[in-house]
Amino acid sequence: MMPSDGDAASQAELFSPTEENGVEAVERLGEGAVLLRGFVGADAERVLSDINAITELAPFRHMVTPNGAEMSVAMTNCGELGWVSDRKGYRYAEIDPLSGQHWPPMPSSLLQLAVRAAGAGDFPAFTPDACLINRYEAGARLSLHQDRDELDFTAPIVSASLGLPAVFLWGGLQRTERPRRIRLESGDAVEWGGPARLVFHGIAPLAKGSHPLTGPFRINLTFRKAR
Repeated sequence: MMPSDGDAASQAELFSPTEENGVEAVERLGEGAVLLRGFVGADAERVLSDINAITELAPFRHMVTPNGAEMSVAMTNCGELGWVSDRKGYRYAEIDPLSGQHWPPMPSSLLQLAVRAAGAGDFPAFTPDACLINRYEAGARLSLHQDRDELDFTAPIVSASLGLPAVFLWGGLQRTERPRRIRLESGDAVEWGGPARLVFHGIAPLAKGSHPLTGPFRINLTFRKAR
């Protein structure tokens, strides 16, 4: 059962940080999963600038689920493939349905971030071909789910946060398992693969606020190997 959305961030469940693979502030979430505190670091402004360039070509949009509900999170993509959702279902596509063009290429700043984070989590050979870019505003949420639309489950998922803090819901391999609540700050990254690759996860409704980097938003990058 999911905890109530009104729980304060002080109730977030955190783990003792260590240093692993030359990266400080590594928190193990379980076998195959790590939380990398402040991992984006000084690259945050460059990453955000590259995101802004991507959204000039492929703007944020609220996609529709197969049952017709509009997602509360606005999103776009970059890379060889982009994740899309509509009445036809969830899938990866080479073409942005909004523009009819290929998704913008993945900038080196984003690719390097993904590769470094995967390496810090024991997956040094990670080569993502898709980057989902999500924009959260106050009240937006992502319900518990598994990432199952990829063809290669041997590759990990890498996620990085910029802007407003969020409560990351980290569950188990069954939807019924009660998720941990982990506060993510701007610059934090999470990697999960191996035994943790199909863990249910989500984001609790975003609290209202303002951040010097992103204003009233949280930006999340999720890197995947879809093919």
